[in-house]
Amino acid sequence: MSHVEESIEVNVPVRDAYNQWTQFEDFPQFMDGVERIEQRTESLLHWKTKIAGVEREFDAEIVEQIPDERVAWASIGGEARQAGVVTFHRLDDGTTKVMLQLDYDPEGLAEKVGDKLGFVKRQATGDLKRFKSFIEERGGTATGEWRGEV
Repeated sequence: MSHVEESIEVNVPVRDAYNQWTQFEDFPQFMDGVERIEQRTESLLHWKTKIAGVEREFDAEIVEQIPDERVAWASIGGEARQAGVVTFHRLDDGTTKVMLQLDYDPEGLAEKVGDKLGFVKRQATGDLKRFKSFIEERGGTATGEWRGEV
């Protein structure tokens, strides 16, 4: 398994950053390579990705979700094996640190080479930067919210 840790400060309150992150079906708007996410239940997501020409479909289960604090998931079945957590840290009333930790298992030669070259780390960094732009350009207004716990 490989591991990535990345973080970014966003200029919105923690509630707004968290609320936007829970809008999983909006991920394709700021995550490169994510073609579609379907939220099938409160804790089950179906992902369709295409990264570096490699297409994957898999389900992920949200294993822990605490409003304004964290969202943790793990893939189930399918081709991709990954698990991760995103945590939200209040820095002040209008600034939040978003931290991503991701464990994944690259498959095949191309993915293993890409992993060694730091492709996933760069992808995560870029996705967090695009998330920052996405939420800040909206004036901190999330496209929706889900305040439940898993």
